[in-house]
Amino acid sequence: MKRQRIRFTASRAPAAVAAFEELTKAYGQADPRSADVIVALGGDGFMLQTLHAAHGLRLPVYGMNCGTIGFLMNTYAVEDLPARLEAAEETSTNPLSMEAENTRGKVTRALAINEVSLLRQGPQAAKLRVLIDGRERLEELVCDGALVATPAGSTAYNYSAHGPILPIGSDVLALTAMAAFRPRRWRGALLPRSAVVRFEVIEPGKRPVMADADSRSSVRDVASVEVKSDTSVTHRLLFDRGHGLEERLIGEQFV
Repeated sequence: MKRQRIRFTASRAPAAVAAFEELTKAYGQADPRSADVIVALGGDGFMLQTLHAAHGLRLPVYGMNCGTIGFLMNTYAVEDLPARLEAAEETSTNPLSMEAENTRGKVTRALAINEVSLLRQGPQAAKLRVLIDGRERLEELVCDGALVATPAGSTAYNYSAHGPILPIGSDVLALTAMAAFRPRRWRGALLPRSAVVRFEVIEPGKRPVMADADSRSSVRDVASVEVKSDTSVTHRLLFDRGHGLEERLIGEQFV
């Protein structure tokens, strides 16, 4: 079996810090420039953080759960880690790009592995105009918010908002509303991965809206937000054999 150079990284949670000390003692700590793989210790939020940080290194990331849910993580164990990494299944995913313009004309760009979400910023519901590939699809969506989710992120915020779970290999995105008031009972839409989704905020002064990419890059007082899949960027995730992301996405629908 090939000897792998492992780079460990951990969240600040006590369990993750303890795991980091245990694993680096057992397997050492590779320099990021010469590493073959990154092992992330923490929860799903830290996994997303690590994937974003690892993009420039183009390394696969293997998560070990030291958090709560750990949907994107593998079971934590010190023993046989090299063998687990050697046998792991790789899943690739493309992030979403967000381009958000605020009411003062400032443009913010960010990437999201899970979702780009718009949320009402004040006590009143948001009013959004929704365009797909330049064509108006909803003249006015009155809601607490809306999001566009990738297949990898479809079991996160999207699922909590009653959006669909998407198979990891599907070339689709989920457009989901949070607490939609108008149109009545609108349940969202499935869009091709190539779709460009544009949200325009109606009455931004009276009904302010914020935009967020993976809870990492937040923009307040947005006037418009454009979301599309960025196929120029690929994130690589590793999972224990038989417990890959595709299996987890399927299994989540039968619990």
